[in-house]
Amino acid sequence: MSLLAGKTVMVSGVGAGLGRQVAAAVVREGGNAVLGARTGSALAEAAAGIDPEGARTAYRAADITDEGRCEALAALAPERFGGIDAVVHEAALDSHFGGPADADFAAWRAVLDVNLLGTPRMTRARPPALRAGGGGSVVFIGTQSAIAAPTEVRQAAYAASKEALTSAMYSLARELGPDRIRVNTVLPGWMWGPPVQAYVRFTARAEGVPEEVRARPAGRTALPDLATDGDAAEAAAFLASDRARAITGQSLLVNAGEVMR
Repeated sequence: MSLLAGKTVMVSGVGAGLGRQVAAAVVREGGNAVLGARTGSALAEAAAGIDPEGARTAYRAADITDEGRCEALAALAPERFGGIDAVVHEAALDSHFGGPADADFAAWRAVLDVNLLGTPRMTRARPPALRAGGGGSVVFIGTQSAIAAPTEVRQAAYAASKEALTSAMYSLARELGPDRIRVNTVLPGWMWGPPVQAYVRFTARAEGVPEEVRARPAGRTALPDLATDGDAAEAAAFLASDRARAITGQSLLVNAGEVMR
């Protein structure tokens, strides 16, 4: 039996990278995927690529900083598929670079609003539907940089927001556990997908050594290569499924063994 047969999973932040891979994994594993992101045209493109016939996907533009649009997206799964069984939150703001010493705190505030407040804001609309189905799963997408700062780039605001979100996960797991709603986090490390590929291309143009640029983070892993965004998506699909029915309040590193704990 497929991992998510008959399940409906909402995925936020569906674009070209991990969010799309999560939605594709849901459909591949027999489930229905409800897609959310800010740009409707990107959602239409993703849904068509994942499910050309449109039988097992639905989408609605949503901004996780807008509570009304969060509520509208939450309503789509029951409207289209009769209920909801899991939510995977991939939507995030990760484009601000730098550390505390040279911080633009207005930019930090924007990162915190999306990552720390936006994900719980989106989550809050789901528990009634999850309870109606007898429970379910909420999966946050965090980052390895929340527990181990990378050497190549500085994203202190992003890392801080995601570590705070992991702390919120513990409270949510306790709060929602009596209703059989599980809350877990996937922590990807360097992940071979569109963002890292773009970083490698940019750095390689400057240095002229593309394979060496890719080899740097891969050289720190226990396994002989980088994890992919598909690997992180598979971990999220597992945590969304009933096979993880006794797992809650946990953080799962998907990083080819770069950081272990």
